[in-house]
Amino acid sequence: MKSRSKPEAAPAARAKPQGAPRLAPAEVRIIGGQWKRSKLPVAHKPGLRPTPDRVRETLFNWLGQDLTGWRVLDAFAGSGALGFEAASRGADEVLLLERDAELARSLNASKARLKAETLRVEAADALAWMARSAPARFELVMLDPPFDAGLFEPALRAAAPLVVPGGYLYVEAPEALTPAPELGLLPHRSGKAGAVHYALFRREG
Repeated sequence: MKSRSKPEAAPAARAKPQGAPRLAPAEVRIIGGQWKRSKLPVAHKPGLRPTPDRVRETLFNWLGQDLTGWRVLDAFAGSGALGFEAASRGADEVLLLERDAELARSLNASKARLKAETLRVEAADALAWMARSAPARFELVMLDPPFDAGLFEPALRAAAPLVVPGGYLYVEAPEALTPAPELGLLPHRSGKAGAVHYALFRREG
């Protein structure tokens, strides 16, 4: 009598490695201006957290839809969502600072694709760059550093002198921020979206 052979075991399913990178980068869309609905790639980098659409829409409702004549600094640019949004709405000069070389290359690629002539990308450390910059240079400075990097206080101190009297400083943080009085930043508008606190300050003039 033939013994029954054991059925072959089904091949074990391969477990997906934990933390495997996605096959395609995420994207954000520009929500207003001449490049409305254009996409910007978002690389998978630690600490990179693009400003949500709803927050950007609120910010530019506060600032106005036409930034003609404005000079804008997007420090800690990351995906460039804030800076490209300002350029899309007509800002005369937009400078994006990004120290990560790969992200800086991606920002330059988006600049070339959109033919964003008023926008410039500089591969630089934002704190060091702002510390050596001339004062009263921008109508708007935007700060969105990585939440876990402990950069909010030094970034506010470095950025405040760069804003023209009557100009604006925008910041995103994991908690509400109150700048030191000597910085001359007056609360203008603020909000909260999920874990993100965002605020717009006006420089005393």
